[in-house]
Amino acid sequence: MGLRERKKLRMYQDVSDVAITLFLQKGFERVSVAEVAAAAQISKPTLFRYFSSKEDLVLHRFADHEAEAARVVAARASGESAVDALRRHFLAGIERSDPITGVNGDPHILAFHRLLYGTPSLVARLYEYLERSEDALTEALGGGLEARLAAGQIVAVQRILAQENWRRIAEGEPVADVRRDAVVAAQRAFARLEAGLPRCV
Repeated sequence: MGLRERKKLRMYQDVSDVAITLFLQKGFERVSVAEVAAAAQISKPTLFRYFSSKEDLVLHRFADHEAEAARVVAARASGESAVDALRRHFLAGIERSDPITGVNGDPHILAFHRLLYGTPSLVARLYEYLERSEDALTEALGGGLEARLAAGQIVAVQRILAQENWRRIAEGEPVADVRRDAVVAAQRAFARLEAGLPRCV
């Protein structure tokens, strides 16, 4: 990655971090884009060159995950099914407390998820990210209706598992207990996927 690309990536991260801090302090609806721009010491037009909407200031944190399932499938070992590769990847995420799995007790991560799932416009925008994730996974699975149906089921399973893990931790359950149960739940969910999806997946 060249210097220009690194500086652009840093700008995305810095502005997103400033915005999320303000949203957590005051509430998403109570903070204007102009306020975010001022706090980030950039102009409003500059902010919109990086982020197409106010919601994207938050959802930027999901940008790296948008094509993650597709990358996992594309990089899987010879002879390994797509479901096996995705199961292995999800279980590894649980083990390392990857926030995308919901198994993370960091107060900042929990606050971020409360902001996300507690703001209707952010939830709606999140589904656009999930649709793009499905599109990328569909292509990685070979395209066509069967691949799209499989991608939709896989993305839904990962989302539901992660939300359940986050919900339990947010309600005060010990992370160790949730992690243990999350492994079992993921194993069962991916086994059901494997049994119900076409052999090519």
